[in-house]
Amino acid sequence: MNWLSRQWYRYRLRASSYRALFLPSDRSTVISLDCETTSLDPERAELVTIAATPIQGNRILTSQALTLTLVAPKSLNAGSVRIHQLRHQDLEQGVSAEQAMTTLIAFIHNHPLVGYHIRYDKTILDRYARRFLGFPLPNPVIEVSDIYQRQLERLLPNAYHDISMEAISRHLDLPLPARHDALDDTIAAALIYVRLQYGDMPMLRSQ
Repeated sequence: MNWLSRQWYRYRLRASSYRALFLPSDRSTVISLDCETTSLDPERAELVTIAATPIQGNRILTSQALTLTLVAPKSLNAGSVRIHQLRHQDLEQGVSAEQAMTTLIAFIHNHPLVGYHIRYDKTILDRYARRFLGFPLPNPVIEVSDIYQRQLERLLPNAYHDISMEAISRHLDLPLPARHDALDDTIAAALIYVRLQYGDMPMLRSQ
């Protein structure tokens, strides 16, 4: 979100507690975020689960992680269940989409969001935030695969790089993530982010 948009929302929300979201981003903490959804199309996908894990410096605060399970959306079908293994009966105690967004906003505030394919997640969350809150998320995003690729290209210009989460984790000697679980994916992305920000890039081995 650019400066002008932030100023406009700060004016529009001048009597709301949400106005503080549009102040300069608080980078003392970054939030690793991931969503499980019903579709790969961010313009149509509906939320199933959301997870967020705070990172402060090189510390991943797993004990403070947030996990939200939503009520089963109408578009939940056998295809999406095969991916994330969450059935209608698993979501019976889920919260409403509006409650999930309110809880998430209070948790992430205006901290930067870090993740793997984070722009996909943010596109969906922006759509939900506009629907229930009247504004998109103001949070800047940090894509871990972009950081990884930039660092590799400095070492090996013009080479092909596998930037799947599994390949990145293997190269950085990190635990392989159990994919399609929102909380596990936030921790995997957080580990990659911390290693790239605070560790040394290891020599590239055969992947």
